[in-house]
Parts: sequence; C-alpha cells; structure tokens
Amino acid sequence: MMTYRNPLPTFTLLAVLMALFSGCASISLETHVAETPEQAISIAANESDPQRAQRYLLRIASNYQESGNHPAARKILLHDQLKSAQGQLQEQWRLLSMASAIELEDRDWAKALAATSATEDFLSYPSDLLVRAANLQAQTQALAGQPLDAAMTLILLGQTDSSTSPQNIHDKIWDQLKTVSTTELQSNTSNAIGFENQGWLELTSTLRNTDSNLDAQGRLIRQWQNNWPGHPAAQTLPKELALLADISASRPENIVLTLPLNGPLASAGKAIRDGFIAAYYNDNSANQSKTDIRVIDTANQSFRDLYGKLSSSKADLVVGPLEKEGLAELSGMNTLPVPVLGLNYLPSNSKIPNGLYQFGLSAEDEARQIATQLAEDNITRILGLIPNGEWGDRVATALTEKLQETGVTALHVQRFFPEDNLRAITADVLGVTVSRERAINVERTIGLNVEFEPRPRQDAEAIVMVAAPTIARQFKPLFAFYYAGDLPVYAPSITYEGVPNPSRDRDLNNVIFTDIPWILAEDTPLRSDAEQYLRGTKGQLGRLFAMGADAWQLSKRLPLLQQVKDAAINGHTGTLTMTPSGSIHREQLWAKFINGTPEVLETKSPDALVPGE
Repeated sequence: MMTYRNPLPTFTLLAVLMALFSGCASISLETHVAETPEQAISIAANESDPQRAQRYLLRIASNYQESGNHPAARKILLHDQLKSAQGQLQEQWRLLSMASAIELEDRDWAKALAATSATEDFLSYPSDLLVRAANLQAQTQALAGQPLDAAMTLILLGQTDSSTSPQNIHDKIWDQLKTVSTTELQSNTSNAIGFENQGWLELTSTLRNTDSNLDAQGRLIRQWQNNWPGHPAAQTLPKELALLADISASRPENIVLTLPLNGPLASAGKAIRDGFIAAYYNDNSANQSKTDIRVIDTANQSFRDLYGKLSSSKADLVVGPLEKEGLAELSGMNTLPVPVLGLNYLPSNSKIPNGLYQFGLSAEDEARQIATQLAEDNITRILGLIPNGEWGDRVATALTEKLQETGVTALHVQRFFPEDNLRAITADVLGVTVSRERAINVERTIGLNVEFEPRPRQDAEAIVMVAAPTIARQFKPLFAFYYAGDLPVYAPSITYEGVPNPSRDRDLNNVIFTDIPWILAEDTPLRSDAEQYLRGTKGQLGRLFAMGADAWQLSKRLPLLQQVKDAAINGHTGTLTMTPSGSIHREQLWAKFINGTPEVLETKSPDALVPGE
C-alpha cells in the first residue's frame, strides 16, 4: 500500500527560507553607503516608498559632494527619480544641485536651475542654511549668465540677514552688476521696484559710460552718495568704487620718468617718453597745475644710486627704468619707499620688493595668449618655429608651459637662426626631412630607386610661427610648398611691421596674429593727434609710444588694479590687469592677413571694464 505525505510542511519551509533570505538581502536605506552612483540609483529604484528612495539618493549625493566627487553627485541628482521630489526634499535637492553645478562649472545645468528659480526662493530655507542657499543661488544665476538676477538675490540677502558683512555683500553685488549688459541695464533701471534695487541700478547706470575719466568717475560716485544718503551702498561703498573715489582725489603729483635718452636704447626711451607726455596732455582729468613730471636720462648711471636720490626727494612715483639691469638693481631691496613702475620685467625667479610694479611689451604675454587661443579654437596638436637666443628661450618657455596648462601638445618645436636655410628648417619642422630619409633607407635596403614624394606629418593641426616679417614672409609659402598650406598659422606681433603693406604682406595671407590696439584698432583721439604732430608713432616705435601712453594711465590706477580683483584698463597696448605680485599682463587683439592687410577678428570681452582715458 502506497502512502502520500502532506506537502504543506515543505512549502511552509520554503516560504520560511525565502523570507529569511529576503530578510538577509534587505538593505537599510538610512545607513547603506553605495559604492557607485549606479548602485545607488538601482537600489533606490527597488524601493516602494518614493520619498524614502529620494532621501537615500540625496544622502548618497551629499556624501559624494563631501568627498569632492561632484561628477558622481551629478549622476544621482540629475536622475529621474528625484524629479518628483517635493517640499523639504526638493529644497535639499536644489541646494545640492546648485553646489555641484557651480563646482563643475556646468553652465547648462545652472541655466536649467536658474530658469525655475525666483529671487526669493532662498528665503524658504531655515536660518542656518539661508546664507548658504542665497550665495549658491546667486552663484548659479551668475554661472547661467544672469548677473542681474544674481545681484537681486544678493540685495535681498543683505536686506534679510543682518549677520552678513555689508562690505562683503556689496562687493559681490557690484561684481555682478558691472557685468550686466548695457541694454539689460537700461531696460531694468527705469522699471526697478524697491529703494535698494533702484539705487543700485542707478549707480551702475551712472558709471556705465566708459568715456568717463578718472576724476569724473570719482565725482559721479560722490554725487550718487549725496543723492542716495540712506542707501546701504552709500554708507559702505563697494571696495572698487571706494578706491575709484579715493584715487580720483589722491593721485601722484610728482612723477619722475626715468628712461635711457642716449646710447643703444635711446630711440626706445624717447618713444616711451613721448607717449607718456602726450597721454598726459591729452588727459582732460589731469590737473596740470598740480602735476609735475620730471624726465631723467638713465644712460651711463647706476639706477640704484639714482633711485636713492629720488627716494629722498618729493617724488610720489618713479616710472622706469627701461633697462633690465637697472630693474635688477632694485630686487635686492625689501621695500621701495617711493613706488616704482618698472618698464620691463625681472626674471620669474627674482625677488620682487614691495612697491615695485612691472609693465612692458612682454613677448611672454603674447606667447601665453597664443596658447590660450589655440585651446579656445579646439586645436590640440601644434608645431612650432621659434628663433634661437635668450629672447626665443623666454618665448619658448612661456609658450610650452601655457600649452601644457591648456592641454595642447607641442609635437615639435624647431629653433632657428635668421641666417639658417629656411627651406631645410621648414622641412625639419614639418617632418619632411624624416620622411625623405625613410625613403632613402628603403632604397638602400631593396637596392632599387623608389618613386617618392615627400609629405609632411599628418598629426599636426596648426603651426605657431614666431618670426620677424622678412623671415615670416619666407616661411609661409614654404608651408604650402611642402603640402602644409592648409594648416592654420598663429603668430605674435613680431610678424607684423605695424604699418599696412599689402604688396609685401600677401605672402602672409591667412596668418592669424596678435597685436596691440594701437596698431590694430580704429583711430583714437590720442593716436590721431600723435600721428599728426609727432614722429615715431607707427611700427615698432609706435608700439613703444603706446606703452608710454599706457604707463601714464597706469600711474593713476596702480592701487586700483592691485586691490580690486578682476579690475582692468582698456589700454593702447591691450587690456591691462595686474597679478598679485604687481606684474601688469596684457591681452591683445587678434587679426588675420587678408589680401596682405590685417583685419581685426572679433573677440569676446567683458561688457564693462574699468576704462582707460
């Protein structure tokens, strides 16, 4: 007789085991730490409670942020599971999202966040998070290209939080307002609502006229303070505007211009002198009854000894020397009792005393600007032609260092002397010589003549050509001769003589080069007057004349450039900014030879810089 067992206990046992295994495999979302963003997203997707899953994802994203892994946080924060977050969870998501967007400089993400935000949104956060939320909101709006909205957020923060430093928040507000486009500023100033908003926009509009000189700007700021005595910014001006107001009232009156007027540097010294004096007389803000300019010839004398005598006089500022040796004599001092605007640069490893500023037509600045432009043009591999010698060494070092910084690879940099065989130099840099030698070796190996046409290397995307005009006019056709005529060519200002010469410069067609506004930009009143009444205002001497003119503008604004972050002057030699160590850097214009004549290329520039006169 066959017997049958009841299967129920077996099923019961299976059910119990499954429950046990399920219990062992369950995850506590309150404590679990995901190894990857993908794992966190997968675990959250299996959670039946959407809010619990969202809290988990936000906690993991926050952990990634705390460890500095913002890309991982972004993967989580942008996932669909968090789109339905509401209330406090949405506020937490927004705070985390803004922080990662700013850290990653993700403009598209910032635009998406800014598009769904209002000025007062940060007010919904608790008091311990309010300031952080406001600052993140303003930074996100700025990153999204909405500086006016960012300024409005900061103005509201100043009204809401009494613990915020007025100086700090006013500086931030001004940093945003000065970048608002003129069109947007005009359309919003007349429609502004609220006392503080109206005052800020009127102040910005008042100073937006870039033709205003230094004294006029100072008067406008003080006039605005008188018109808006109860405005917070009238009581605590942004640092930059306070400096403008102070500088316009206190500028150096006794200036000593120290330049070589004899010897091998005499022509350069005289051109700089003429530019400085011409700019002074062309400056309507200069008080000629109070300003005294002395010119001293530095040729054949120790600059250290001369400076010692000047520091005991009534001099407020020394402009010069031009000679590197004279500038080096000052590097042994700790502090300069009378500030010095040197017209050259010390070696990069030199000790720079307090009170020394350095300004000149630095070839290194141009090399760095070329490297930056290459990266902006999405060029990743280049060939280079740079002269031998100390000057070429400095250019090569500045170029290669900036190329490395911007992620551009220098495949080969060929050095040369002007008297070299330029055809052979061109073949070397393009890799044609190597190609030809390879063909010769093949012929030797097989014992037969091989039909061969030398070709340039195929991995280069551009050529950087540092060469004087007579040399550059030979190099450019040689590139085409060796089948590399389609490669874009970038060059510094040394390639252009500074005066249009279409018949000679046709060989430079399509060369892209950088040069100063004095050479490339439209006429200015100073240049028109100088060309009419003075000699030596064109070509290389013209560049030095422009340098002298900018030295005058700098003499009035050294404290401003040194103390205000991102302050700049639109000068005749470029957009001038200052490093923390007191070195003036220049950003020049870009042009391209078309039919032998330079045509200025459009460049992106801030809508409102600190103007030069």
